[in-house]
Amino acid sequence: MRYISTRGGIEPIGFSDAVMMGLADDGGLLLPKSLPRVERTWVNRWKNLSYQHLAHEIFSLFIDDLPGTVLEDLIETSYATFRHAQVTPITPRGDLYILELFHGPTLAFKDVALQFLGNVFDVLLQQRSAVMNIVGATSGDTGSAAIYGVRGKERINIFILHPEGRVSPIQKLQMTTVADPNVFNIAVRGTFDDAQAIVKELFGDLRFKEQYHLGAVNSINWARVLAQVVYYVYAWLKLHSRGFASVDFAVPTGNFGDIFAGYVAKRLLPEGLINRLVLATNTNDILARFVTSGHYSKGRVSATISPSMDIQVASNFERYLYYLRGEDPARVRADMEHFNATGSLDLSPLHEVVSRDFVARSVTEEETLATIREFYQQHQYLLDPHTAVGVRAGLEFRDPGRPMICLATAHPAKFGEAVRKAIGRDPELPPALAGLKEEDSRCRVLDADIEQIKTYIMENART
Repeated sequence: MRYISTRGGIEPIGFSDAVMMGLADDGGLLLPKSLPRVERTWVNRWKNLSYQHLAHEIFSLFIDDLPGTVLEDLIETSYATFRHAQVTPITPRGDLYILELFHGPTLAFKDVALQFLGNVFDVLLQQRSAVMNIVGATSGDTGSAAIYGVRGKERINIFILHPEGRVSPIQKLQMTTVADPNVFNIAVRGTFDDAQAIVKELFGDLRFKEQYHLGAVNSINWARVLAQVVYYVYAWLKLHSRGFASVDFAVPTGNFGDIFAGYVAKRLLPEGLINRLVLATNTNDILARFVTSGHYSKGRVSATISPSMDIQVASNFERYLYYLRGEDPARVRADMEHFNATGSLDLSPLHEVVSRDFVARSVTEEETLATIREFYQQHQYLLDPHTAVGVRAGLEFRDPGRPMICLATAHPAKFGEAVRKAIGRDPELPPALAGLKEEDSRCRVLDADIEQIKTYIMENART
């Protein structure tokens, strides 16, 4: 399997080089040169596999430059850290099925990809006798998941930027209480979009990227998307074993990475097995507006009770744009140049295509709180605010004849304030979160200024 850039400016490369490159050197995002599609006979063979064995089957379709035993060991090591034997179990609640993605070390769906990616980095760096300085931006959960994926690894330092005051208290503590000397937290005076723009600019400076051996853990890294494809297929197989031919998915999303993984899974499986992808956003609704109108345009970022979705520029949108534009990198490059210059793209002539791939709903703060409260009262199941956004949209688009699978992206205890507003009491803290407030915290506060960030990285980089 070879990988290319959405903007067409690099020669095809293998999976290992794609992982190490992160953001393509031409500023685009890396994708397989062609997406595989499996036959129904394959799906029948997969139906009784464990999560780990299914991951190996799917990864092997996209990875051909790691020996099979190395890939097997990577998968076993990565998912041994999860607290549930099924890794991403499904639980039925009322008219919905909840796909629980929060059983990893940091209680968020990002662990599914970042435990794997951290171990892949470790193996590749050892093979190449190299070092890496990971730089990433987080709106909440990516940061702690990335840190837990690489903490203590001797060839890696990690620098995580988060918007000061715009992540939940628990999310902040999960990042800043990690004492390993290879971990560096930076609170940026600004929004997540400011932090993300700095990270993209750092990777766009090829001289700086090469000199300081930068690596990417944000969902711009293809390995993140690939790892998330697995749980869509796993969930479909679980429902298929209960007699359902096809399913729908409701996905809370801000950066388009998780739902893009669903789009890849839909294209991987035989046609019709994954029927509809419901894109759910909070009031920061750039993606919902795009799906409903065909217009992709920036707005102001509003702080919400679902902070991981407080985003107005979705990093992974460019990957979908590549397919929307008929896999034409020149058009993608022109589109992204126009968007970067104007903050807007009119893709309404392609709206019919988009509407075949997605439906969308923006969910208000009041609706989010009401969904947490009502779902708890009716089903004795507590949702975090991001999952509640997906559940609200999923209920609206549910087809009575087909299961709606809602992705539960984080443990509710990570968002205690929102839960308290909804049900009048704090959620019970699991052992992984209890005691964090008593831990020492380390974090550097800097302006949303690339030169300040560069200087800090240069002072602390592994070379």
